[in-house]
Amino acid sequence: MRSVRMRILAGLLVLAAVGVGAWQLVPSKNDGGTISVGTTDAVTSLDPAGAYDAGSWALFSNVFQSLLTFAPGGTAPVPDAAKSCSFTSGDLTTYRCRLRSGLTFPSGRTMTAEDVKYSFDRILRIKSPVGPAPLLETLRSVDADGMTVTFHLSSPDATFPFKVATGAGSIVDRTAYPAGKLRTGDGVDGTGPYTLTSYTKDKAAVLAPNRHYQGAVKGGADRPVELRYYGDPDALDTAWKDKRIEVATRQLPPRVLADLNPSDPTQRVFEADGSETRNLYFNTRAGKPLHNPKVRQAMAWLIDRERLAATVYDGTVDPLYSLIPAGLTGHTASFFDDYPKQDPEKARQLLTEAGVTLPVRFTYGYAEGRGAGAQEAAEIKRELEASGLFKVTVQGYEWTDFQKRWASGKLDAYAVGWVADFPDPDTFGAALVGTGSAMNTGYSSRTVDRLITDSQRYADRGEADRDFRAVQQTVAQDVPVLPLWQAKEYVVTTEDVGGGQYLSDGTGVFRLWSLTGI
Repeated sequence: MRSVRMRILAGLLVLAAVGVGAWQLVPSKNDGGTISVGTTDAVTSLDPAGAYDAGSWALFSNVFQSLLTFAPGGTAPVPDAAKSCSFTSGDLTTYRCRLRSGLTFPSGRTMTAEDVKYSFDRILRIKSPVGPAPLLETLRSVDADGMTVTFHLSSPDATFPFKVATGAGSIVDRTAYPAGKLRTGDGVDGTGPYTLTSYTKDKAAVLAPNRHYQGAVKGGADRPVELRYYGDPDALDTAWKDKRIEVATRQLPPRVLADLNPSDPTQRVFEADGSETRNLYFNTRAGKPLHNPKVRQAMAWLIDRERLAATVYDGTVDPLYSLIPAGLTGHTASFFDDYPKQDPEKARQLLTEAGVTLPVRFTYGYAEGRGAGAQEAAEIKRELEASGLFKVTVQGYEWTDFQKRWASGKLDAYAVGWVADFPDPDTFGAALVGTGSAMNTGYSSRTVDRLITDSQRYADRGEADRDFRAVQQTVAQDVPVLPLWQAKEYVVTTEDVGGGQYLSDGTGVFRLWSLTGI
């Protein structure tokens, strides 16, 4: 679990005054006008069945409710749309929730358990290639009875409540969303702290407080917010410097983050230890240039994470040698143990054993405008080609196009950032390296699948440590994915906006309602 480290005294004073678990900050002292928030994250879809990415889920956190959510700094889910939830027996295969009464959709219709069942069923029915269905792999069926919903799981899964608390658990109005296909258009029908009053793709989402909201956010939202989307970090930086936004997050350019001045009286800077990771994923399918694990192992002997973190990211990220980031149960240094330093000769030996033609040629894809993806791709290409063993064709794509390309297996290798869905190592397990993973590498390991399933049996998540360590040992040998770095998290606000330290804390919730005037 990440811990928040304030870089200015004002931030520390706010924490001391209200406590790290607080849902609301001190009352606003200004006129309650709209707060503008800038980000380079993109929204894939306004329909929860069609998106499994940070930008979409950040919006979902505010306009939809899930049965459960996470309090700031919390490690266990708490009720939101639900009045209460619990496993019905010790075998962790039946999970039951009782809804709050009086929750209403924008149409005025009361939410019932049928809406919850419908929301989960349609995710599994639609099974969008870029949707959250892989997260619900243990969900066998859902029953609804009045205000009670019961989930039946195919195997014991202590992490299921965590998954319910994510964007995959967003509850939609069953009369407003088609059962078998994604909803189109720019509207949203949810019961979250905000209503979406207008949306322009890749431009802005305008949110107004939902006066009918009932849930975990005490008092609900009290300030309108406009989320503004920028095509790349430099555009976000320009908007910040031109004072067109009051909050900047995910992601300013690395050089800007490295030079942030905590003593600047015109801004507040919040830095948090992050659980966001970035990995290089490989298409492991037969007939692809990176199908042979020895080829992928050779690449692991050539990538210099330390240089990548220092030169491309100006030290604002930490080199990562583990599938699971530091701070979570199961973190190891498995890739450092197996590939401790760059060694072109060992890489060449592996390629010789694989019997492949040198240099190995493959395509490398990344999403344009997403952090320093272009510079990162250029550096990885340089490191691989310097050995003379690989020839890399690099191509950037618009975010939605990029998702479709990796989901359809058109890319040989692709770099993708991964923001934790919830504060548990399971979010770095099945979704990334399990059979049928969201990353669609084609990788399948009975050993990994068994270990992930075994890890879900432990209600005490600390007991899953051994299984996750074993997962990472196997992954380091098979190399379907190559960890690159673990990010810190930065939020910058103007001096008259408070609550930036609560905006995002590694629980997967993006709390726009925490922003307030001071």
